[in-house]
Amino acid sequence: MALYDFHTFLKSLQPHTLLPSYVEKEDYVSLNLSLDNEDLKSVDVGSVDELKDYVWHVIKTNNGKVAYGGYLEKRGIYKRSDYFNQADPETVRNIHLGLDLWIEAGTTIYAPVEGTVHSFKNNTNFGDYGPCLILHHHVSGFEFYTLYGHLSLESLQDKRTGDRVEKGQQIATLGTADVNGTYPPHLHFQIIKDIKNYEGDYPGVCNKIDLEFYKMNCPDPSILIQPFKK
Repeated sequence: MALYDFHTFLKSLQPHTLLPSYVEKEDYVSLNLSLDNEDLKSVDVGSVDELKDYVWHVIKTNNGKVAYGGYLEKRGIYKRSDYFNQADPETVRNIHLGLDLWIEAGTTIYAPVEGTVHSFKNNTNFGDYGPCLILHHHVSGFEFYTLYGHLSLESLQDKRTGDRVEKGQQIATLGTADVNGTYPPHLHFQIIKDIKNYEGDYPGVCNKIDLEFYKMNCPDPSILIQPFKK
């Protein structure tokens, strides 16, 4: 499948919003958590409380309800966890492959397009996804997957592989820091073309060596987030 054709297909879709209808387009506030953001020099991004305070400062200062961003951002937040850091600096994983939506714990998440439950798992490594759900989509001859990370534990209850999911159906709620990998509440949303043998998990952060592969396999998720559709 050519990347151009896949992007054209994704752009042709009219997805349901991931978040509840009370979150309108003007409520989304851009958030920069990259190493280049000078405002973060005075923030301990490894601290849940400090990062949460920063995120909500950005949201409230801009009169928003949700902060968004992060695709291909090189971040310092992962330095706190050995799960992302290796002895070789070249293999340190700090480039974010999804798009984050920062909003209150308990917020309902909806399926953007129809599909089936591919897999789900509670990923308990420090700094990992926590509860994670993956949907399998087969639409108009195109096959792909969407990943939803940092969910509540309740989101995995009563799920079965192969269950049908309708467009706009509630699929999850967001988890608190004590279950979501130790982050301020947010959704990690990611598109995956080829998921290989992964079950309930897929890399959401990569190193610079593998970046070109992941850019091809995980296109910009904003293409399936309704407020950002062109």
